Amino acid sequence: MKELRAIQKKILDFRNERDWAQFHDPKNLAEALSIEAGELLENFLWKTTEQSKNLTDKELSNVKHEIADIFIFLTYLCEAYKIDLLKEVEAKIEHNDAKYPVNKAKGSAKKYSALDKKYVDEAGL
Repeated sequence: MKELRAIQKKILDFRNERDWAQFHDPKNLAEALSIEAGELLENFLWKTTEQSKNLTDKELSNVKHEIADIFIFLTYLCEAYKIDLLKEVEAKIEHNDAKYPVNKAKGSAKKYSALDKKYVDEAGL
């Protein structure tokens, strides 16, 4: 966790040293995040599933760069709303654990609502 906080601080310091925070309102950050996710996706365009598992070194390098851009913009957006990313991820994992219990979801790609109607009703989902 300490390492994550340190890299988040480094990201914010980089931005602040350049006075870029003025451009980073939540709307623009969400748009930038979506654009970077699209740029990540572009690396897989027209590839088969098998090809996507076996990227060239250059293609993998591009994927790494786009993932880093996504993390950077996500850090900015979390900062804008004072969101503790790790806390929210842990809460989401707990939420997903309730929606997708191992005994119902293991080995299945079904959405939680299709796993078991009784479970969905009991969990209030």
